[in-house]
Amino acid sequence: MFNILPLEIPTLKKISVLLVPSNNIKKTIKLTLFISSAALFIDLGVYIKQYINSGFENFRIILVNYNTTNAKFVKMSENTLPIPTPHINAPKDGFAKTVLMPGDPKRAKHIAETYLTNAVLVNDVRGIQGYTGEYKGKKVSVMASGMGIPSIGIYSYELFHAYGVENIIRVGTAGAMLPDIKVRDIIVSTGACTDSNYGHHFGLKGTISAVPSFELLKKADEATKKLGFQDKVRFGLLFSSDVFYKDVPDTLDWAKMGCLAVEMESYGLYLNAARAGKKALAICAISDNLISKEELTAEERSKSVNDMLVLALETAISLD
Repeated sequence: MFNILPLEIPTLKKISVLLVPSNNIKKTIKLTLFISSAALFIDLGVYIKQYINSGFENFRIILVNYNTTNAKFVKMSENTLPIPTPHINAPKDGFAKTVLMPGDPKRAKHIAETYLTNAVLVNDVRGIQGYTGEYKGKKVSVMASGMGIPSIGIYSYELFHAYGVENIIRVGTAGAMLPDIKVRDIIVSTGACTDSNYGHHFGLKGTISAVPSFELLKKADEATKKLGFQDKVRFGLLFSSDVFYKDVPDTLDWAKMGCLAVEMESYGLYLNAARAGKKALAICAISDNLISKEELTAEERSKSVNDMLVLALETAISLD
């Protein structure tokens, strides 16, 4: 009888487990299980008998490798969600490998109409517009995320796990937290701090560091130099806040830890990418400064993001 070691995974209603013997892949065993605790101990012999013919739908897949006596958690596989997903109705091949993700659906439309050729609307569920087209001859997609970590958490998850997207570059706006950062400057995020509890659902006994892909960071740095944007681009930490209207106004306190600007999405995107084994980066244009109180109007904000969008697009097409 085989025993599975503890799997540190979040509480779920249903979960599928795939056991792949290293010496005979044809004898793969797929189980659909109910779990009620983040630390899951399974007696495999009992669960094979109880669940192998259960017939439940497979919503997630956990891949497990095992040797002679024990099994060990490896990773969550992609392409485990039905297409269309609950929030995206694009066809299976509707998205490019790299997706630019603004928060605002209107900005997604603006990017598609202004920068992409042959752009096609592939999603409009709940007004979250997604387009696929070409930028300088390379296939690129753009889709809105909505506002906040929970919203980008949904859309990035579905893109990574259902549509095989490899890279998501968040393109948004942020509020500067240092006096020398000006409106229209650009922040390329080297990491994201947060007051959100989003990381808790991964079931880890500690604090997760949210960082982008080093490859995307490097490509963004190269694109910055290529475009001559060195004077307007800064690389540093973002603070991803879970609350816009705070009862206790403590946002600026995060500046003492090196945070350059505040926004509301990057932390969730980085964790989803890490969990999926994919790549993510956040590039934000500064729309206001919390110290100087300088700010752009909504119309000015829309126009101010153009340099940031070009930087993100040049980064996107430099990827293999």
